Formats: sequence, structure tokens, C-alpha cells
Amino acid sequence: MKSLFSMRKAALAAAVTVAFSLTACQAPAGKVASPVVAAAPKPVNAPLTQRELGDGLYEMAAPTATKALFVASAQGFKEVNGGMIYRLDPTTLAIKGETHTDLKNFAMAEDDNGEVIYTTNTLDGGVSKIDAQSGKVLQRIAFKGKDKDGDPVGAREILFHNGLLYVGGVADPGFISVVDAKTMKLKTRINNAGKWVTGLIYSPLTDRVYAANGGGEVLVINPHTNKIEKRLTANDGKAYLFLNLAEDPATGRLFVTDDSKAKATLVFDERSGRVIKRIEGDALGIKFNVKRNEIYISQRESKKVLQLDGTTYAVKNSWSFATHPNSLLVSADGETLYVTLKQDFNKDNSTKGPDSVARIALK
Repeated sequence: MKSLFSMRKAALAAAVTVAFSLTACQAPAGKVASPVVAAAPKPVNAPLTQRELGDGLYEMAAPTATKALFVASAQGFKEVNGGMIYRLDPTTLAIKGETHTDLKNFAMAEDDNGEVIYTTNTLDGGVSKIDAQSGKVLQRIAFKGKDKDGDPVGAREILFHNGLLYVGGVADPGFISVVDAKTMKLKTRINNAGKWVTGLIYSPLTDRVYAANGGGEVLVINPHTNKIEKRLTANDGKAYLFLNLAEDPATGRLFVTDDSKAKATLVFDERSGRVIKRIEGDALGIKFNVKRNEIYISQRESKKVLQLDGTTYAVKNSWSFATHPNSLLVSADGETLYVTLKQDFNKDNSTKGPDSVARIALK
């Protein structure tokens, strides 16, 4: 998960560090980098397996029906058209399939059966629906509306819930598009969602959709009416640019990262709406593992992934990397954590090499 697209190709690198909090990965000038397998991969039973994959890696999905790990790629943003969807072996990280797309891919979601995956095409302001078995693009939707520069409003995060897709619009004011996942037709739009809609999550505990925004708000949305019922804030007088969300449904705790202004993770009590804990330190991606009662946080600046006790918040373990941890994904059985790793930028907005994927065995 990353910073915000400035909603323009030319300014993408800077924007991606603003509201997506996920630095955009671009291909070296005049060259399209092809996937590179790590020269000496660690054994698959090692605690950590890592491999270089390609440029512009962002979010992941792992539908249990396919027994595969899907990785969304925007490829490069300099002299590179289109993107990729990689299909990997979830244990070895070997490439099992590739879908070359004419649009760039960012966020990912899957349907209840794991038969279909969805990816946002941020620069084009839309969503692609992809068959998880064949990798073919089945349908697309492009949202209407332009930003102040005449470009499509960026579609950042995506949530699948009850046959609907909730897609955050990176605009000021932001909005959330609600799409019928079967027909890929727009049903409605939730307006006045604050500056830059970033994270999205559904709570089975409260039966509400939570949406984070760049103005330091967490919107509480009724999915039956698609109305914003509340706006949660830290209420401490400080400025926040909220990014990604995770939830512990057993205790009603909502975790929200801020990698821009506050450099912290806030823990909200969903019942009272109050902040009950503040975890200091740069924080980008976040996941809560129900089966292990653990919290995982990717620290882009610190180049670490943290493993925290879900009750005490104590750091149980951490993993350091040579590049920047970005998006996180926990496997369905709760025993594996996947991480996308981003490269640094060169002065011409290309990157120093391909992005990577890491697999961490949590046992």
C-alpha cells in the first residue's frame, strides 16, 4: 500500500509517495525489465524466501480455489505501456502464469469463491475483472469524471463485499464508487468522502465498511444504504494522512496507518470511536492475523516488516530488507505472510532494479 498518485503520469512518482504511501516502481529509461529469478533462492522451507519479479509491484491476492499467489504490477511508468498480473506458486514463488494488460494495475481483491480477481487501473480510473484460472481479462469499468488536470480520477483501493466492489477515488473531495461485481456496472457513488480515499475494509463485527482518507478521517459506511454514518478522527489536534486499515473482529479494534505525517499506527475502538493505542514508527501496510493474534506492519522507510503481539503490541519479531516493504498479504491458513518490496528511484524517475516478493513462514 502506498502514497497517492498525483493523478498524473508525469507526476506519478511523487504522488505515489503522497496518498498511496506505496512508492511507484518505474522501469529504467528506454528499457522494459523482464522478470528475473533470484540467482540463489533459499530453500522453500526456509523462514524467508525472496525473489526478484518485475517492475511496479503492488498488491497481492491468494484465492484458495486456485492455490496461487497473484501479484498486481504497473510495470514501469517511463516509456512502458500497460502492466502485468503475475501468477506465482505460493510456496516457491515460481512464475506459473502471466497476464499482460494494456492498463497498469495496483490494488487487488477477490470474490467469495476465489474464481475471479479484481484489480484497480489507477491511472485510467477504472477496474478490471480477471478470471483466476485462465488469467484472462473478462470485463472492465472506467469511471466518469476528470481531475483538475483533465486526467481520470485515480482508483486506488478496492474491496469486495456481498457482490459489490467498493473503489476509493483519489480526489479532493474524494468519493467511493460502488460497482456490481457481476455486471461491472456502477450502482452508486458515495460522495463527500474527504480528501483522497485510501484504505477500505469490511467489518463482520459491526457490519460496516470503513474507509480511510488523506484528511485523517475513518468513514463508517452502512453497506445496506451506502451512507456515511460517522467520521472517526484522532481528535488530538494533530494532522494525519491515513492510509491502510486492518481489524481484529474479536475485540472491535481498527488499525490505521499513517506513513506521511504522523509516522504511526493508530488503534481505534470501533464501539466508542476513540483512539486507544498509538504505535509509533513509520507504517505503511498493515494486516491482522486472527488465527495467530498478530499484527504485521510494513515500514517503508525503515526497510522492515514488524510482527507484533495482537494483545500487548510488543514486537515479537522483525525482518529487514535491502529494499522497501510495501503491500502485505496473510494466507488463508494464517501461517504465511507475503510482502512486496519496492526499489529506490533514480533521478529520472526510473528505478534501480526490479521489485521483489518475499514469503515469510510464520510457524
